[in-house]
Amino acid sequence: MKRVVSVSLGSSLRDHEVQITLFGEPVHIQRIGTDGDFKKATALLQDFDGKVDAIGLGGLDIYLYAGDKRFPLRDGLRLMQAVKKTPVVDGSGLKNTLERDVVTYIHENLFPLQGKKVLMVSALDRFGMAEAFWKHGAQVTCGDLIFALGVDKAITSFDELKQQAEKLLPEIGKLPIGFIYPIGKKQEEEPISEPKFAHYYEEADVIAGDFHFIRKYLPPHLPGKLVVTNTVTPSDVERFRQCGISLLVATTPEFNGRSFGTNVLEAALLAFLGKRWEEVKPADYANLLRNLHLEPRVEHLNEMTNIQR
Repeated sequence: MKRVVSVSLGSSLRDHEVQITLFGEPVHIQRIGTDGDFKKATALLQDFDGKVDAIGLGGLDIYLYAGDKRFPLRDGLRLMQAVKKTPVVDGSGLKNTLERDVVTYIHENLFPLQGKKVLMVSALDRFGMAEAFWKHGAQVTCGDLIFALGVDKAITSFDELKQQAEKLLPEIGKLPIGFIYPIGKKQEEEPISEPKFAHYYEEADVIAGDFHFIRKYLPPHLPGKLVVTNTVTPSDVERFRQCGISLLVATTPEFNGRSFGTNVLEAALLAFLGKRWEEVKPADYANLLRNLHLEPRVEHLNEMTNIQR
């Protein structure tokens, strides 16, 4: 049996543990939240080092990407460097492969994306997904400045996204992760009521990206929208249902009622590759995913509206 663990800076209330079968072999998967406690996360990582087949880092990235450039995040590097033996991933390998394919799946199987208005709450966290929406002709609004930094300025073009990344990420990467992303108990707080940000949600046909960024300013009523995200629990799904969301697409499959983060699934795949993260190529993940025949989790929550037309 292979064993995979995800150590997250997120809330421990979202912990989950399952056993699944991949490639005919049982895989034990465990997600452990540390409520934003770096010391606890570091201690756990050091304790699991050499005892499991792969480790996922949750609640933060090691690098953010823009085109062919990558920008390190200080806190992500600190946690990764605490592990000396076991391969460590942050989910970005699947964000750049699996999540591109999910957008194509939506375009080919659910409804055409040409001309649809897409709100990417954080495109730099999911550059591959954002690029795929643009590729299929969607009108993409990136909310990186809005939802991470509280600056009411939308990014609406691929070139502008790259320019902002090169300008801001070298300095943003030095900040504590809690300044730019909800960690620990902040993941349990009710969405912030901020009317000046609500129109970005209301004007979009599709709301996509990291669940906690989506939830941070989620308006109470969003009838007829499609949400593309992951890491959703049953209570998260119910929240979307109550908001009036028509369709939920989770980029990772459901395991015992829970869609895990990309870091968890990537760690599971890495366990079968038998390589260190820096040795893995996108084609390695693509080949494994092709063999698994994985499809995104699609949930119809409320009546569909004109999003299909």
